[in-house]
Amino acid sequence: MAEQVHTTAEVQHGGAQHGGAFPPFDSSTFASQLLWLAITFGLFYVLMAKVALPRIGGILETRHGKIAADLEEANRLKADSEAAGAAYEASLATARKKSQEIASETRAALTASIDAKRAEAETGLAAKIADAESRIAGIKTKALAEVDGIAVDTAEALVSSLIGDGVSRDEIAAAVAAAK
Repeated sequence: MAEQVHTTAEVQHGGAQHGGAFPPFDSSTFASQLLWLAITFGLFYVLMAKVALPRIGGILETRHGKIAADLEEANRLKADSEAAGAAYEASLATARKKSQEIASETRAALTASIDAKRAEAETGLAAKIADAESRIAGIKTKALAEVDGIAVDTAEALVSSLIGDGVSRDEIAAAVAAAK
């Protein structure tokens, strides 16, 4: 019953027992570790200095040049757009001024045309009114001239219906003329 218990370390290393410390911390291997560290560092330094850093530097210079060119282009386009905006505002102001001038001219022309038509209409109406007044005056004069005859006829009819036929037309006309 004497079973042997194996630890994990023994199973992984085939049961062989190692004595000593962890190899990187073993002072007997420090010299070879430092030598390989110096060789590896030197190779990486040369590789970085000769290959990687020039490429990165070239990329950075290219990017810097492209950014500078893009900024110059952006500034140029900004200046162009500001100039175009100023030109647009100037042309818009000119167009507004022209439209106001055209509106004023049109308004003045329409006012003159309306005034001329109004004057023409007033002249025509004045002529028609004068003609109508002269016709009315003629009709009035004619009517007033006939009033005496109508008054005589009316008085004659009234007298003949009230008194009979005893009064002559001349007497009635004289009475109407005296009553005026």
